[in-house]
Amino acid sequence: MSVFPAASAGKPAVVDPAVVDKMIHPAPMPRRVRTRLTSRTASLVSILIAVLWTTPTVGLLISSFRPEDEIKTTGWWTFFAAPHLTLDNYQDVLFGRSSSSGQLAGSFINSIVITIPSVLFPIAFAAFAAYALAWIRFRGRDWLYVVIFALQIVPLQMALVPLLRFFSLGVTLGGVQILPAWNLEGAQQFTTVWFAHTCFALPLAIFLLHNFMSELPGELMEAARVDGAGHAVIFRRIVLPLIVPALASVAIFQFLWVWNDLLVALIFAGGSERTAPLTVRLAQLAGTRGNEWQRMTSAAFVSIVIPLIVFLSLQRYFVRGLLTGSVKG
Repeated sequence: MSVFPAASAGKPAVVDPAVVDKMIHPAPMPRRVRTRLTSRTASLVSILIAVLWTTPTVGLLISSFRPEDEIKTTGWWTFFAAPHLTLDNYQDVLFGRSSSSGQLAGSFINSIVITIPSVLFPIAFAAFAAYALAWIRFRGRDWLYVVIFALQIVPLQMALVPLLRFFSLGVTLGGVQILPAWNLEGAQQFTTVWFAHTCFALPLAIFLLHNFMSELPGELMEAARVDGAGHAVIFRRIVLPLIVPALASVAIFQFLWVWNDLLVALIFAGGSERTAPLTVRLAQLAGTRGNEWQRMTSAAFVSIVIPLIVFLSLQRYFVRGLLTGSVKG
């Protein structure tokens, strides 16, 4: 039975919501596995792991609000005996008078400007490429997929020098300038960071999305083609709704990678205050103010707020993407 309305209806093809719901939601786990994961022992172990995992973050948060004299003389756990809170640490770090003592607000914005395009660009390109490699037949498709898979083993550091030469000198072949040098300055240097992160992320993103897309039922694609849908309609109305968990998983990995990156941002964007992200400023702050723990703790917590929000917001899609296809019901 077709998943699309009749062609004579004159309406755009839409996928059956029941089919979408069946594909997006993973099959239930076997009863034996579910029983083991929900036992008292498993619950106790999970709680213990969660407590151990979150204790350093809680200590970091408490320390970021403690006065300078207390944080330098006592541990964060003594806060519960004599609680004293202050916002001076965040005030100094975010809006300090000198760059050596803080002013991370501008770097926080720079990190957002760097991270969002560096996540959206590779995901968009990888989704198109993965669909082509999974569902469009063309000569050399398998070899192209093998090459993309092999690119994952190339260390990032090996590509830094060629990319720098590409940005600074362009491309010359036989003495003929094919592509000019970029010669970007100031805020324009964000473009080189986006380009670099996109290039480094594409092999893994294409590999993951291709594996996810290739597991979609071929009958669904054939039914769409019978109803007259082309690749653009199939990708937009069938594939995209079904790969949301995979897209969210890739987005989380890429976001955390770019947000915590120091090497690429420092090399391609420079260490100036106008373009430096949080990681670069934190490294500078650690070198100049390493003895002022109250500022280091508040600066560190500022840097992890956005990743925590992103992960908690996309957690259900992330778990769903990991579980989809892992069991059969």
